[in-house]
Amino acid sequence: MTGRHRQRGDSTLPVDEDLRELPGGGPPARLSDYVLAGLAGLAGGPTTNAEPPRDAPSSEVRYLADRLARVAREGDPWYAHLDAYLAHPTDGDVPLLVLAREMGLSLAELLATALAAAVDEDLMAGRTLAYLQSPIGGSRPTLGLLAALLAPLPACAHAADVIATGAAQRTGMIAIQGEGPLPERICCVPSPIALGLRGFDADWPGISIGGGAAPEIPLAASTVEAAARHAHALATVPTSTLVLRSGSLAEARAVARLIADRLQRRAALIATDRLAGLGPWLFLRGLVPVFSLELAPGEHHRLPDIPGYRGPVLVVCGPDGTIERRGEATSSWRLPTPGPAERAVLWDRALGDRALAEVLAAEHRHSSGRIAELARSARQMVLLDGRERPQRADVTLAARITEAPGLGALAQPMTDAVTDDVLVVPDALRADLQALAARCRGRDTLADGLGPAARARYHPGVRTLFVGPSGTGKTLAASWLATTLGVPLYRVDLAAVTSKYIGETEKHLAQLIACAEHAEIALLFDEADSLFGKRTDVKDSNDRFANAQTNYLLQRIETFDGIAILTSNSRARFDSAFSRRLDAILDFPTPGPEERRALWMAHLGAHHTLSVSEVNQLAATIDLAGGHIRNIVFAAAVAARSAGRAIEPSDLIRGVAAEYRKLGRQAPAGLAGTRS
Repeated sequence: MTGRHRQRGDSTLPVDEDLRELPGGGPPARLSDYVLAGLAGLAGGPTTNAEPPRDAPSSEVRYLADRLARVAREGDPWYAHLDAYLAHPTDGDVPLLVLAREMGLSLAELLATALAAAVDEDLMAGRTLAYLQSPIGGSRPTLGLLAALLAPLPACAHAADVIATGAAQRTGMIAIQGEGPLPERICCVPSPIALGLRGFDADWPGISIGGGAAPEIPLAASTVEAAARHAHALATVPTSTLVLRSGSLAEARAVARLIADRLQRRAALIATDRLAGLGPWLFLRGLVPVFSLELAPGEHHRLPDIPGYRGPVLVVCGPDGTIERRGEATSSWRLPTPGPAERAVLWDRALGDRALAEVLAAEHRHSSGRIAELARSARQMVLLDGRERPQRADVTLAARITEAPGLGALAQPMTDAVTDDVLVVPDALRADLQALAARCRGRDTLADGLGPAARARYHPGVRTLFVGPSGTGKTLAASWLATTLGVPLYRVDLAAVTSKYIGETEKHLAQLIACAEHAEIALLFDEADSLFGKRTDVKDSNDRFANAQTNYLLQRIETFDGIAILTSNSRARFDSAFSRRLDAILDFPTPGPEERRALWMAHLGAHHTLSVSEVNQLAATIDLAGGHIRNIVFAAAVAARSAGRAIEPSDLIRGVAAEYRKLGRQAPAGLAGTRS
């Protein structure tokens, strides 16, 4: 006797070549042929492989008689060679038998599964069952039919009860449907399992194999090595759970796919809570379940159990929340941002330009997923322009115009570029802003080479506060900083972030900060004292929750790996504990005459008729900040355009008067001598 093995997952079963010549001859039999053969007696045909009746039987009876002839010799009952077949099955039944052993099915459940699955494969099998069960049943076997079929087998005593309550039903491998008496209820195998038994992947609602059609994300070498180590640990302890934490769920899913590949399986991304039958299907198709979660700070999530599944479980999640499985804490791995050398490799692979890759890697702290995303966008822009290779400006533009997932509802992009000649500030403040830009550029490796106290708990984020009266250029300076660094700037929408429901504000901020960290986005918190204000004495529950929100913000902003810019009119409105968490506090003073003159010239441009002395008089007399000067110039431009001429002094005087009225102040009398 010669034998061979067919690999299915991690299990093997022998396949005996001699059994291809079956007792009745003809094509190789299947397990479904045995159970269908057992129905021959119920259909009024022979109960053994004997000469069939001479009168012409129905096609269903002939079909069952043919099945009986396949599995039994003349005079043998249908189950005579069943044990021998189960010991040495043909190739087609190996998946079912391996799955049955893994799920712990009884013989009755195994045979019931074989018959229920045969209906989805063989049209005549369904027609025959409908013929046998008419008028009560349909084309799927009822528990009553299965009980009658399996009654001759001692190992299948109380078959209906065993099938209705056994492992097949608990794991969802068999679904019992119907509301009538138990014998009239039907058994069916979920379609994905039935197709999986034949070697096909089927769509399972709410689940995508391999993460769906997500684009490929190249990963850093260190991440690949760490994923291999985690895969080895999961293979050693197969019932363990690993949580992959990242601000980018797409990157976390790519790592999950890599770990599944190292386990010689595939990832199945789960976005549904309907898990009945999932365990057998995962095992059958060699899949690792990957749950995708978005949790708020302090939120606790208990992973649902997957009946029949005993392998490793992966979870992709943001940085917040806790996850539990089977009453135990889970292992967590926060995906790191690649270092400059690995970023250069990723940029080079994505753009094909080593020199540009070195520059981008040194100046931008992007994750693997963000590098792939920006490279795709930059290449697309290059193709639209008819060029061959992306340049640095293309990548910078791609970063500014590409919408960051998860930020759209909580923050608005500020896409206007602000260059050096637009920013008019005192020389001392300009030097402070340039030093801040240098700090942002070097934040990734700033602690390298310093002492252990400096390296301990170091986070590469930069947090700064711009303080000054309204209109002094705080928001403009934030745009200048983002333009100088080549990073996108998003203004946080406080109305969208803040919620009256307890815990929702923290959840929104956690999502916002996680997305900003992934995409290397600078966040602008205008009027930040409304979020980061002083904690108050607790007098009621509202004070307690407000203080808890402030505490979370103070802690999260300290560990933020990105660039956060806060603006306020007064430093005194912030909690004293907040100042220590800031890397820089820059004061924006009301501009003096020299700065005001520069502001007037920067806003007026060349289309005006003012003399040098008139501009000087405006700068000396109008003690307003740049935001107000901007309003005055636009008001004057409207009047001049309406008259079809350049801006004249009289246009500016009217604009000055209107701006002072808005402020509730009296316009300076010194303007009366200005030419009108």
